[in-house]
Amino acid sequence: MCWLVLKVSEELVRSFIAVELGDGDILTKVMSLQRTLIETDADLKIVEPQNIHVTLRFLGEIPASLVASVCEAMRQIKFQPFNLELEGLGCFPDYHRPNVVWVGITRGEVELRSISNQLEPNLRKLGFPPDRKGFSPHLTIARVRSGRNRQKLVEAVEALKDQSLGSITVSRVKLKKSVLTPKGPVYTTLYEVTS
Repeated sequence: MCWLVLKVSEELVRSFIAVELGDGDILTKVMSLQRTLIETDADLKIVEPQNIHVTLRFLGEIPASLVASVCEAMRQIKFQPFNLELEGLGCFPDYHRPNVVWVGITRGEVELRSISNQLEPNLRKLGFPPDRKGFSPHLTIARVRSGRNRQKLVEAVEALKDQSLGSITVSRVKLKKSVLTPKGPVYTTLYEVTS
């Protein structure tokens, strides 16, 4: 005899592991760059200041029961406080088809990669597939919705490709929950590790 067991759907948590930008001078400079982008009248979705971060690993929709295991994987990473230097703007995938406008990282990339490399094997043990895009340290500041005024946008980004924003000290890595709303995502911290 065969019995069919139906499991009640478990709550899913949309989540990612990140380094937050925080408040202060850098955030003010990022907002100024965003205003410059808005002035091009390109069709953009600007990232809310409180949501700007460096994604170390997007986890997607995970079962709530897996959150504690992800926290354990994060507890195993080791790092010292380090400086993140933010400089220049660019586009993904490229200037011909900009989908995302980002701020680059010129110092601290090695440390971010070390944290990412420590996380990956622990996440794979939990069943997460390898990150198909690979780790590319950056801050997303805007998403491009359509081709409207694309050339003006690209010209503005190219004019700011060497813009220095300064540096921040990184001493925390956070597991963030993302709830999608009509006004944009709302992030809350589920867990954090400190250096």
